[in-house]
Amino acid sequence: QVQLVESGGGLVQAGDSLRLSCAASGRIFISGYNMGWFRQAPGKEREFVAQMRWNGGSTFYADSVKERFTISRDNAKNTVYLQMNSLKPEDTAVYYCAAAGWGTMSSAWSYWGQGTQVTVSS
Repeated sequence: QVQLVESGGGLVQAGDSLRLSCAASGRIFISGYNMGWFRQAPGKEREFVAQMRWNGGSTFYADSVKERFTISRDNAKNTVYLQMNSLKPEDTAVYYCAAAGWGTMSSAWSYWGQGTQVTVSS
């Protein structure tokens, strides 16, 4: 069984920063998996945010978060992070961690966390 547990969400003001964490457990060691982050705002479809290759060799970001968000991983802690800087109200969403996939389509990923809420006030 694979478990991904996100944490670190909360209510912040525009311009603030947050760091989300995604702790993996069970039959998954992130060192062997591509990892990603998606988000879903109320009334909208889940959208791609960022992804990182299993070996950390390449990362890819949605245009809307490029140069503000950074995905990283700590294989020793079996944890993936999403550092979010210069947050905007339009970043408000539930953020989901994903594993074992690649690409911007949520259907391309095999494992998902339960999500953590990020709310950015103006």
